[in-house]
Amino acid sequence: MPTYLDTPTLVDLAYAAELRSKPPCMCTKTLLNGWESQPISLDESRFREIGTLREHNDTEPTFEEFLPGNVNYWSADAPIAPQYYPYNRCSVWQCELCGRLYLRYTEGGGYFVDRRIRALQSRLITDVSS
Repeated sequence: MPTYLDTPTLVDLAYAAELRSKPPCMCTKTLLNGWESQPISLDESRFREIGTLREHNDTEPTFEEFLPGNVNYWSADAPIAPQYYPYNRCSVWQCELCGRLYLRYTEGGGYFVDRRIRALQSRLITDVSS
């Protein structure tokens, strides 16, 4: 079972990764500042899972989103609020070449399954009480 990462730990990991990451890296060919469908070009062998934002004892995390103002789900400036959807269902992955961190989860709709990915940016992490 992946290690649960609370918000302070997530912030610490994000800051540390930003300080040590080396540009440029070919871990992704697509800019992933906002949520994107996982690119086919993503080489998953370069990534390792370092933890989860899903609390182990939470059998059904909320689908409520935290999107203040005019921000939408796809926006590169959307806050990363671990207590809210989709972050409460995410795992945190690290590129083993450059050290960058990414959030990943699987979106399931009535007729599809879509693996989504977003770069973890410390400045966007928001601790919101649910």
